[in-house]
Amino acid sequence: MTLTLKCIRCSSEFPVYPLRSNCEKCGGTLEFAAELPEARKLRFSGQLGFWRYRQVLPPVKHEVSLGEGGTPLHKAERLAKTVGLKELYLKDETRNPTNSYRDRAAAFLTSNAIDQGFETLVCASNGNMGASLAAYTAKANLICHVLVPKIVDVGKLAQMIAYDAVIEESGNIVDDSIRKAADLAKETGWYQATAELNPLVVEAQKTISYEINEQSATPNWVIVPMGSGGTIYSLWKGFKELKELGLTNSLPRMVGVQTEGCAPIVNQLKDNEQSKSFSPSTRALAILVGEPLQSDLAVKAIHESNGLALTVSDSEILASELLVAKLEGVFAEPASSATVAALQKLKEKQISTCDSVVCLITGSGLKSTDVLQALNKKQKTAGLGLAVSTKQKILKILSEKDSYGYDLWKQLGRIMTRAAVYQHLNELADRGLVVSYEQDGKRFFRIAERGRKVLAAFDEIQLLM
Repeated sequence: MTLTLKCIRCSSEFPVYPLRSNCEKCGGTLEFAAELPEARKLRFSGQLGFWRYRQVLPPVKHEVSLGEGGTPLHKAERLAKTVGLKELYLKDETRNPTNSYRDRAAAFLTSNAIDQGFETLVCASNGNMGASLAAYTAKANLICHVLVPKIVDVGKLAQMIAYDAVIEESGNIVDDSIRKAADLAKETGWYQATAELNPLVVEAQKTISYEINEQSATPNWVIVPMGSGGTIYSLWKGFKELKELGLTNSLPRMVGVQTEGCAPIVNQLKDNEQSKSFSPSTRALAILVGEPLQSDLAVKAIHESNGLALTVSDSEILASELLVAKLEGVFAEPASSATVAALQKLKEKQISTCDSVVCLITGSGLKSTDVLQALNKKQKTAGLGLAVSTKQKILKILSEKDSYGYDLWKQLGRIMTRAAVYQHLNELADRGLVVSYEQDGKRFFRIAERGRKVLAAFDEIQLLM
């Protein structure tokens, strides 16, 4: 397979490596371009799942897997009757190993990182991608550094902690975290695993369309939540390839959904001047993105498919979340429930009763609820998780043996600067969790009794998660 990176704006082509997301000539988004195998030579082998489609993916030598893909295409009969449709399906990506569709990308990126000889991966995420990558790098014995915004779903943060990722808070929303991840990858040479900054993510996520096609016929409509814009294009690219391969005779119309409080792509399509200055806000944190880096991909998918984009309110999302759970037994995160809220609006004007529709359920509602708050009856969420991620590791090391800054830095895997290690140590000392003393010209640190109690409390919370 001959591969290049091709700009969707000016059509310039570049070598695949080093991986990058933007065109050096015009700044447009890059995507993988390759000649697909001849249909007569194409053989999808093995059980339904992500790696079944390796023939239409950029090649990797190492295949890191937790059993991703092969998720159900749930025929939602009761919901269809309520909405007024004959044929409605939910592509239930909550059934992936970490309960979200990002497991497909995490499996592929981790595999590629091993191929390229990387030991540390960096990712900016407001939830699902960070949780998925943390799990797959744990499986592969790699280091995962996740940058999260202040506003992050606690259930997803809990997963990152459990998978032993290095978590760093950066900015108020994920846009800020992405900028930091871009700078950090350049500075450290770490593998860039941020979904918006690695074109392999689109390739991985297009396998959702391949599965839908095998599980049923290509639908008339596919409804997808939009944050940065890459997901809707991933599915559209998959369906286009299926048509090119002769595996389907039709293409769906793609529908992108955003919330009323955060709709930059919808505003772009409407040429709405308000999109240039607004304060994004929504309870659907998975699609809380103020400046979507892949909006051009989303617009391309919508235009090429003769699709559309629309907004729904947070109250409509909540109602749909409860409706899907009650009628179909699928507990979807708010961003996913937005697709059902949009469906109910579209049924009134655009979608006919006889049309077939697939709603993409990207992640589980269990990841979006305030899990830690329910467990410890406190309002401390992200702050608690972030404290656990790095400071807990330092406390664990010191609980076994006194140490000094440089040695701690090495034991932590050299994943941050030594200055950052000393900052953590000083903060722990200020809280009375560690004490310091001089020995052989070095400043040693020892865990205090209060530190042991806090460490035990952190460990107990992780067991509950």
